[in-house]
Amino acid sequence: MGKFIYDGTVKVDFDDRTLAHLQLVIGTKLRRGEPFHFTWKDDTSIGDGRTTVWVHPRSSLVYKYYGSRKPRLNMAWIDALVYTANSPAGLYLVPEPAESTASENNDEAH
Repeated sequence: MGKFIYDGTVKVDFDDRTLAHLQLVIGTKLRRGEPFHFTWKDDTSIGDGRTTVWVHPRSSLVYKYYGSRKPRLNMAWIDALVYTANSPAGLYLVPEPAESTASENNDEAH
């Protein structure tokens, strides 16, 4: 279980695999100078609501991983997260889609 910390005050737990995908998407948006909203569903222990933060290039972000292994990234999930990040609603978690294999992609092209 990893932790996303925003401006030192907002802290939320995500599993390491999810956090790795979020870090890549958030980092890409910030490298491009593209601020955006990031929304997630809160745990029932803190009210079962949702939290939204405004992520911008001067945001203080920490990604704390508790596992020692770097998760393998699913490009289909990254694409889906980027799509939400570029929407008016901003970044939010979507279920991880199945990864397509290179052979599946070649079959679809023919």
